[in-house]
Amino acid sequence: MPNIFSPAKLIRKEESILVVIDVQEKLMPAIHNRKQVTDNVIRLLKFARIIGLPVILTEQDKLGPTLPELKKEIPGVNPIIKNSFNCFLCPTFSEQVKKPGRNALVLAGVENHICVAQTALHALPGFNVHVVSDAVSSRTPENRNVGIERMRQFGAVITSTEMLIFELLKQAGTEEFKAVLPLVK
Repeated sequence: MPNIFSPAKLIRKEESILVVIDVQEKLMPAIHNRKQVTDNVIRLLKFARIIGLPVILTEQDKLGPTLPELKKEIPGVNPIIKNSFNCFLCPTFSEQVKKPGRNALVLAGVENHICVAQTALHALPGFNVHVVSDAVSSRTPENRNVGIERMRQFGAVITSTEMLIFELLKQAGTEEFKAVLPLVK
């Protein structure tokens, strides 16, 4: 029987939660490739709404609110305010992650080598962690890349926005597929 936490395993929507980390007004101007990251996080949020994927949103205290263009995609989701870099050190986050009874975390946001990486490394091996490489970044490309490599070394699956979308959809021709098409064209 395969290990359910195996990085080679395909992700399933029934197991997954989208976690968007610290895409905030005061931080994003300093982020490398901020437009691409913002656009891909928005695509992920729209996709999550279409397929019914739970979303957890975090904000690092004192860095301002989440970007308004993201917030409008998830009107019913209130951000979890944290002081720790590792989201799991915030009790509210830990409770929210465990609440839906899912074991796969899809991570997007900033900064990749700090908050995203510490959260991913803490989650492994208890969760199957998928880091969306084109929806994460840091202030420098070097730090972003080091964060990706470190998470990969410890078992995180590195994916892309489009790869994740099609993997969770599984097949063409469904109503969800038709609703998602504008996001991938």
